[in-house]
Amino acid sequence: MMKKKNITNILIVLILSIGAIIMVGPLLWMISTSLKNKEGVFQLPPQWIPDPITVDAYKRLIELDTLFDGVKNTIIVSLSVTIIGTLTSSMAAFSFAKLKLPYKNVLFLILLSAIMVPYPAVMIPQFMMFSKIGWIDSLLPLIVPGLFGNITMIFFLRQYLSNIPDSIVEAAKIDGASYLTIFSKLIFPLIKPAVAAQFILWFMGVWNDYLAPLIYLNTPRKQTLQVVIANLNAAYAIQTDYPLIMAASVISLIPVLVVFIVFQKQIIESIA
Repeated sequence: MMKKKNITNILIVLILSIGAIIMVGPLLWMISTSLKNKEGVFQLPPQWIPDPITVDAYKRLIELDTLFDGVKNTIIVSLSVTIIGTLTSSMAAFSFAKLKLPYKNVLFLILLSAIMVPYPAVMIPQFMMFSKIGWIDSLLPLIVPGLFGNITMIFFLRQYLSNIPDSIVEAAKIDGASYLTIFSKLIFPLIKPAVAAQFILWFMGVWNDYLAPLIYLNTPRKQTLQVVIANLNAAYAIQTDYPLIMAASVISLIPVLVVFIVFQKQIIESIA
């Protein structure tokens, strides 16, 4: 039995290692390409370690004004949506989990049903609505909807709150605490680990969002980083300037990668 178990463990480690190599390979190739010159990209056999190593692509990228505008706009959208949206999502989850509201389970099911609607189905109606109120070519269509919360976050936080006894809330009410006080002083500190994990996942999703900015933003100085990279791809791929494109992708990846590495424990615990 022990021998069979050891063989099974070896096979599992081997399969996971192959999967890890397949997943990490493109990332390493992207970093490697960003440190090459144009000729090094097409060398055969492929060079995983650039020879020579050059940072010319990063120097030329820094000279582009659109890169800084893209980073600035992406930071504005990501932080405003996730910070305010996390607060509203937490309050909504608290309401669905602990408050005695009429038809709250029905309302929650209706809210969850919105997850089943794919974004392309509402893409055109949303565009028409934002166009009529004059929000096209601004960051408002990317920011305002997210300020009212994230359905996935509400669901996870509600499930997390279901493990907290209702007696805690009832005791606070008997002591004269308002619902706002109960939420801010009692509930929110208890759900901080779950909130942190969902905040990180949401931040990563908003940072990497490409479709919505592509639809609503036209002016180059108002575009987010992912659209800027796509435009660089369209402009420089014809010139086979792949080091520049890969350098922009590396810069875009760094914040998300740092956030994931630092908070991977919270992310995994939240999903588990």
